[in-house]
Parts: sequence; structure tokens; C-alpha cells
Amino acid sequence: MSYGHASSVGEFISIAEDTLIGRLTSAVASTDVPSQRTAQIEAWGREIWLLKQQLASPEFHQWYIILEYEIPRRSRRPDVILLNSSTVFVIEFKMGARNFDSTSRWQVTSYARDLQDFHAESHGRSIVPVLCATDAQSGLTDFRDSIGQARDVNVVVKTNGVNLGSYLRQFQSTDDQTAAGPIVPKQWMDSPYRPTPTIIEAATLLYEKQDVRELSHRHAYNLDQTTEMLLREIADAQRLGRRTICFVTGIPGAGKTLTGLNVVHSRGLRQTSASPGIFLSGNGPLVNIVREAIVKSQINKGRKRYDCEQEASVFIQNVHIFLRQYLEDRPEEGPPENVVVFDEAQRAWDSTQMQRKRRKDASEASLLLQVMERLPDWAVVVALVGGGQEIFLGEAGLEEWGRALKERPVPWRVVASSEVLIGGTSVAGHKLFDGAVPATVSFQREPLAHLDVVVRNHRAQRWTEWINGLLSFRLDSARSRFPDTEEFPCYVTRDLTAARAWLRMHHNLDPEDRTGLVATSKDFRLRADGIERATQFLFNYRFDKWFLESNDDVRSSYSLEVAASEFECQGLELDWVGMCWGADLTPSVKGDAWDYRKFRGARWQNVRQEVERAFTLNRYRVLLTRARKGMVIWVPEGNPNDPTRDPARFDRVYDALCRAGVPKLDLDQVVPQEVV
Repeated sequence: MSYGHASSVGEFISIAEDTLIGRLTSAVASTDVPSQRTAQIEAWGREIWLLKQQLASPEFHQWYIILEYEIPRRSRRPDVILLNSSTVFVIEFKMGARNFDSTSRWQVTSYARDLQDFHAESHGRSIVPVLCATDAQSGLTDFRDSIGQARDVNVVVKTNGVNLGSYLRQFQSTDDQTAAGPIVPKQWMDSPYRPTPTIIEAATLLYEKQDVRELSHRHAYNLDQTTEMLLREIADAQRLGRRTICFVTGIPGAGKTLTGLNVVHSRGLRQTSASPGIFLSGNGPLVNIVREAIVKSQINKGRKRYDCEQEASVFIQNVHIFLRQYLEDRPEEGPPENVVVFDEAQRAWDSTQMQRKRRKDASEASLLLQVMERLPDWAVVVALVGGGQEIFLGEAGLEEWGRALKERPVPWRVVASSEVLIGGTSVAGHKLFDGAVPATVSFQREPLAHLDVVVRNHRAQRWTEWINGLLSFRLDSARSRFPDTEEFPCYVTRDLTAARAWLRMHHNLDPEDRTGLVATSKDFRLRADGIERATQFLFNYRFDKWFLESNDDVRSSYSLEVAASEFECQGLELDWVGMCWGADLTPSVKGDAWDYRKFRGARWQNVRQEVERAFTLNRYRVLLTRARKGMVIWVPEGNPNDPTRDPARFDRVYDALCRAGVPKLDLDQVVPQEVV
């Protein structure tokens, strides 16, 4: 718990201004440079004077006021928290401001939503974000709109310094008790705060033997249930001597990787199984970045890099290297692990790719099952499957797992949801089996094997539906599903400088938030706009630095200079994403379908093969699903003097995105009002 001052409003009014400022300075401003400290102290003085004037009425004296409350683990401090018996008011002051810019509205709304979603004592209560632009002519919020969403985050109350008290007085008249009971200020300030960690954060915590389920927010209940289901299946397989494969499906951002990491490194598995588990991934960048994150966290604790690297290499392993070890180096042995979690299992190589890479005439799915069959007693494979995520030649998809299971001489028990049988949207229409379940396979339908709540950005549940509509070129359908920009800010612009400014603005609002650019790997002409796409450049770039270093390192994503491709960012995430749209996927001249292209030599060529077209769509699906909080899509202007950068094509992309509901980025979103 960290705050500058906390007391009843009555006590706050009786305390001298200098005493209050002294407390705030001691708690907050001591780390600032002198010029910042002086400006902040002046702002606090004006804020305290205004609050004492507006809360002077005795009806407020039993309320509770907290100044500069630090939202736990976020280093974010709303100016004021006011508590009555049932409502949490989050007040942000803009001293001297004459209007209510969208940046300030987003700032106070994000504070309120953080509390609603992650702060245990705020669950089930009405939370009211209040933006006080002190010099605005009048407040613009209709009070009835502000209380229309009881016990959730309400519409932002927009008020000036004169009307603040009168707005709060109206809420006082509607004060009622909720199912959560009356707010107890001390309990509220000491409340647990449980944001869903990123994959990198989760891996680091699990490595340190912490259970990430203890950190899950109120929308992530399905992760707990799926984790428990998988642990039960593992315990049953061990007890009954089974070979079981569990397919865990889910829409992008639903937490499949998070669930897999939690299962294989959970206390529950260590308690129920004498055999350890292993987490495998064919995603090389993800493996390298997670390992480096673990190493960095351990070095910060005083350990040596070499020792940390050795241990981290066991925590998460590359599936291609794992299979090579047991197919070539130890062809008769089984692994010591009875439990294998295979992340992004839909990307497992088909037999053609295995022949090309390893000279093995079988698919990666079949060979993994073969290796696990060497274990004499029992084995469990947890295959984490994302739909429409195959992005490279030889990635076999869900169907290859079905063929492998059908052909194996050893029977496997399959646990999965109906999604894999019917080809649901979460698996982009792919099916495990071509037809009925084979007689040789024991299939157990399990609804908990499907994750249907987005935890990457839990407030944009419609985002995946919008992406599916856009990529299938059903623009009107996509428009009807476009999320509220107050819930998930997303804009389109033709100005890369403006896109970068928007991203930097959000990072400045919350320095904990990571920003970065992403772009298709196949438009090499983005180079003309300063976005290098050359394969050799991306291969040699240190994307572990891009994902992990702080904003004072020019190699980090914060610099907004280097864009990660679908290969570097798949399975990982950023808070705020700038997506660079390329010329490899543009609307046709008729405007009713996509044109698919690839750049070869000095010109573009049309893509005609269906499998390559699917890879193109999947590239964009990956890029569009990397953001946890919001996204800006930049569409280049092109150049009429360069036939490889046809402006008309980019104009059609921009028009299609607008038709699909994406609002245009304007200066109000980019440049916040500069006031103290």
C-alpha cells in the first residue's frame, strides 16, 4: 500500500495545507528532479484548496479520501480516490485545462478499469471516473448517463472546478449497498491486486515457483478451470496407465500459452506426479526471449549468467531440438518427462518439411507421439492449438494431428472440446479428423479444453470476430463487431509520425506499458518508409533486447524504429501496438476481395496457391492480435513515381479499414493538452 494521504474527508478538511503537501512530497515527489517537484507541489496546492472548497459540505465528511494512491504493481497514481459506502470515485485533475481531451479521458478511465478488473475490493462495485478540467466552462456529463452502469466502470464524469462538489452530491443521493457489502477503507487500500501477467512475466514468476493463477484477474476464471482439468487428466493418466493427448483450443489472446506454462510448472503437477513436465515450442523467438527474461531476472538477484542460462534452457525448450535428440541421438530412449506441453501445436511440421529438415518420413506430430510411446507406463501430451496461426511453409495444422493419431499403433485417449471436431472459429475452420472420430481413438469431449475469454485484452472480446470479418472481407459484418474505442482504442492513420506520437503518448501515461511496431515480413518495400523487412536484418536483430530492454535503450521496442514481424511476435504481446500494413494484402480494384502478393526481385507477383494465400491472411491475423490494450494501424501513402508502392492500393486498404469501422486518428488522440 502506497499513498500520500488517507483519511476521512472531515479530517482532511481540518488538516493544514502545508502539512498535506509535506506528506505528499515525502511519499511521492522525493524521487523527482527539482523542477518537476516544484511544479507538482504547486499543482497539489491548487488541488487541495479546490477539494476543501468542493467537499466542505457536512454530507461529505464521512466519505474517505486518498491522495496519490499507487495502484499496486503498476506505478500509477490517480490524483484522488474518494470512497463512500458503495462507490469508488477516481478523480483526475487537469489544472488550468479548458476542455476534456481524449487523452485525459482515457487516462482516468484506464485507472478506473484497472481497479475494476484487477483490484479485489473493487469487484462488484460502482466505479466512477471523474475528469476535472478546472477551467472548463461547465461540466458536460449528464448525471443520469454517469450512473447508468451500476457496479461497473461508469461513463466519465466531466466537470470543472466549480461543479465538482455538486456532481458528487448527486451520487451521494443514490448511495446504496451492494452485494459486495459496504466499502471498508482500510481493507480497500490493502486489497490484493491481480493483473494477468504477460507470457514473459508469467514465465519468470513460474520459474521462481510462484503460481500465476494467484495473479489472474476476474475475467480469467476459465484459465483456472482449464488448468485444474488438465492436472486431473495428468493424475488420471498416471493412476490408470493411460496415454492421453489434450487439445487446448482458444481464440488468439485467450491464454493458451499461459495455461500450458502454468500446468507444466505448477505445484499441482509436482505434487501429483513423480515425473517432471516439459514445455516445448516450435516458436524460436518466443523460446529465446522467455529464456533471456528468466536469465535477466536471475542475474538481477546476483546469480551468474552461465548458471542461469543452463537452467533456463531446461525451463522451455525448442521442440525441433527435443525431437532431434530422441530421434537421432537417443533413438531407443524415452524422455524423462511423462508430461509434454506443445505450444502452437498447429505449427508442427508436416512430413514433407520433416524430410527436408531432418530426413524423416513422418510428421512432427506423429514423431512426438512415437517418442512419448517409448515411456512404459503413461504419458500426457498437451497440445495448445490456435486457429489461423500457421504462417510458414510446412506447418501442418490441426489435421495432421488427427492423421497421426489415426495411424499410431498405440491407442491414445483424446480430450478436447467440440471445436476440433466441427472446425469452430477458434481453429479457423480446421478439423482434427476428416469425418467421424476413428474407431481406434477414444475421444472425450471436454468443454473446459476451450478457452473463449480473451485475457490478452479481456475488454475486446469482439476483437477476434472483427478480425475474422475483416480478413474474410466481410467489411459490413466487421463494422458491426468493431469494439468500442473506449474499451479497446484502435485507430487508422496514413501518418507514421502521428502513429508513433500516439504510441509514445500512451507510454507516457503509463511508463509500465510496452509499445512497439509490428509489420508483415513480406513487404520489403516498407523499407522506403524506414521499416526494414530484409530477412537477414530481422534474423540478426536482437529481438530479446527489443522485447525486454527499457525505454532508454535504443534497441528496445520503445524506440519505434524496428518492427517485429509475425515470426518474432507470435505468441508474445505488447500493450500498445503500431501495426504497419503492407502491400502484400490489399483490396482488389473491384473492392470485393483481397489481392494476395509477394515481392520477388524488383517487383510484385500475384499469389495464386491457396496455401500461400492462407499464410498471408494468417500473417495479418497474428499481427492484429498482438495488443493487450490498443492499436494504431498505419497505412502508407505510397508513391506515384514508384510502381512498387502504388498509392491506389494503399488507398483501398485505408478505405477498407474505414468501412470495417476503424476510426481515423486525429490530433485529439495524438497530442494531449499540455497543462500541469
